[in-house]
Amino acid sequence: MQIDLTDHLKCLEPHEESYLVLLTGRMMGRRVITGHLGCPVCGREVRIRNGVVDFTGAVPGDEYSTLTPDGTAAFLGLGGPGGWVALAGSAAGLAGALAPLLPGVQLVAVNPPPRAEQEEVASVVRAPGLPLKSGSMRGVVIGADLADAARWVADAVRVVLPGLRVVVEGPAPSPLLDGVEILASAPACWVGKKVSGKR
Repeated sequence: MQIDLTDHLKCLEPHEESYLVLLTGRMMGRRVITGHLGCPVCGREVRIRNGVVDFTGAVPGDEYSTLTPDGTAAFLGLGGPGGWVALAGSAAGLAGALAPLLPGVQLVAVNPPPRAEQEEVASVVRAPGLPLKSGSMRGVVIGADLADAARWVADAVRVVLPGLRVVVEGPAPSPLLDGVEILASAPACWVGKKVSGKR
């Protein structure tokens, strides 16, 4: 995990959002290899082992995604470096090929396929939801293995910055989600923009 990701993580317990406190064990440069994250609100502790933040209760993503790195980069529509993009489930398997297409943008892979954990181009998080602060990501991509879970899609809208995009592998939701404008839709994928001011 890149140490900078700490600023964007939040506790998954049902209370107001709060920062997490990082206690590092071993580091390599700016990567945290071992350590703990603690919530000052509820006291929950999250372990970091082998560079992976483990909130527990996670299922690894599927190995296969119909999304392509070039298409995903175009769908995200980012103009320039900086910030973070979250990739969840099977979409997290794109991290290695997507990273060179988004220079200067850091990636967080939530529940990636097992092979993707070894690539070290993204900070890896295992969690039953998106443990990310509201309005903290420049983009979110949700794989087809999670697209049917309305909670994951709603979480993606929550964590993306207003005016920026969510890419979801699968058909667009019906009815439409509150706080998101559908920019493009096909049977295999849809792209939405978070409406300014929505959290």
